[in-house]
Parts: sequence; structure tokens; C-alpha cells
Amino acid sequence: MKPWQQSVLFAVCAFALGASALANLRFDGTLIEPPPCTINSGNTIDINFENVGINKIDGVNYRKPLSFTLSCTAGTLPWEMLLKVQGVATTFDSSAVVSSVSGLGIKILRNGVPFTLNTPLLINPASPPVLEAVPIKSAASILAPGGFSASATLLAYYQ
Repeated sequence: MKPWQQSVLFAVCAFALGASALANLRFDGTLIEPPPCTINSGNTIDINFENVGINKIDGVNYRKPLSFTLSCTAGTLPWEMLLKVQGVATTFDSSAVVSSVSGLGIKILRNGVPFTLNTPLLINPASPPVLEAVPIKSAASILAPGGFSASATLLAYYQ
């Protein structure tokens, strides 16, 4: 074998045994937005608890529906929707929104079960869950007569 043939043969063997290969990568796609949705037509959902007896607050009495509408335009993809109640929870119940009165909270229920605040729930926008609100109090608290208020945010978003 001639010297130049040996060099070519060595180069071919070296390529086969330890050479690396390169390939160019190209990425492209389309960015889309989920369809727009509104809760309660953008209006505040007001729940008024009037004439609440201090000694009758037990997490059952004074339960009221948290009625809302969820309107979404049609989308082209099977988006997953999440629902969450955002707010500050009481120290005595993670499903209750803290109120302006120490020891008093407004508990949120989802289909009759406590709905832990700030925790997303996968829902079907065509049939959202039934939400309710009910006053509760800490076992250690003694409430005084007077007004109270509490607030939270109902948030629906696509994943």
C-alpha cells in the first residue's frame, strides 16, 4: 500500500471510530391565545349577610350561593380551564377569607365541599361548579355586634 493510501485509510477509520456529526436545527411554530372569557360580565359579585346572629355562626347557618356567570368565546383548541378563589385565608380555616372582624371569616364551598383558597381547580367552563359562601368563626373568638366585610377574587384562566 502506498503511503498516501495509508493516510486515507487511517482518516476513514478515525472518522468511523470517534468523529462527531453535526446537524442544523430549525424551530418554528405559531403562538396563539386562549379565547377570552369574562366572569359575571366583569361586575363585582356581592353577597350580603344581613342580621347574622353572633351565636348562630356555625359554618352552616347563613349559607348563600356565590352566583356567577362564566362566558367564553369558542376556541379552536381543547384548552383546560382552572378556577381559583384568591384571597387571604384565616388562620383557623384555609377555605375561609379573612374578614375585617378578628375571628370571623367567610368560608367558600365548592359543590358543598370546602374550597381551599389560592388552590386551582380544573373545571369545565360549560358547567362551572356551584360555589357558596358562609360565615364561620374561630372557636376561640368572642364576636361583638357590628358590621364586617371581606373580599377575594374569583379567577378563571386557561392552562
